[in-house]
Amino acid sequence: MARLTKLGVVVRFSRTIGGIRAGSSGYIYGLSGLGQSVLDVRGPAGGRRRRVWETKPYFQDHMLAVAELYVQTVEQHREGGADLLAFDAEPSAWRHFTGSGGELVLVKPDAYVRLGTAAVERSAFVEVDLTTEGLPTIQKKNARYVDYWRSGVEQQRHGVFPKVVWLVQNERRQEHITSLVKKLATEVQALFAVGLLTVGAQILSGKTPEKGASAA
Repeated sequence: MARLTKLGVVVRFSRTIGGIRAGSSGYIYGLSGLGQSVLDVRGPAGGRRRRVWETKPYFQDHMLAVAELYVQTVEQHREGGADLLAFDAEPSAWRHFTGSGGELVLVKPDAYVRLGTAAVERSAFVEVDLTTEGLPTIQKKNARYVDYWRSGVEQQRHGVFPKVVWLVQNERRQEHITSLVKKLATEVQALFAVGLLTVGAQILSGKTPEKGASAA
């Protein structure tokens, strides 16, 4: 990686991560404009990318957490567990619907996951929580999911509304978000589930119990 950095093919972000050796530091790397040209990486609009943008630590941590969840679901699939039928990250996982005032409303889950277990297929909108958002913000997100469910758009397109699964870092946060779910109307509480990120793949496949709602 040092050689590639000197050649200008990759850039090393300023933020370090824990290394594999005691006392050492690891780094996060990204393709430079030159590296992206070499690999012919295209941008969102189809044009060539010219440079790499370094994100804030929170966004890096969040992106890596979602990527780790994907790795978990792939490993589970390869080990003979739930079949991974779909894993759409942002922005492919996003949904939109028309609000009560005729406005366009966006629902932005971190991922949309569809798993198959025996004769059962499970789908979920996944929210990866790293305890960086306040509980009022979480409650607003939950209310938006309820509005989307009530719009019927997802059910009309796919025949079912995915469970909204909050994956969190610790049991205290799990209890906090579960308490928010219980404040919702009784008929919509079953739309939500809350579990630990470390066992996210098992929760999505129904192998590990979650809090906040009954299994669906």
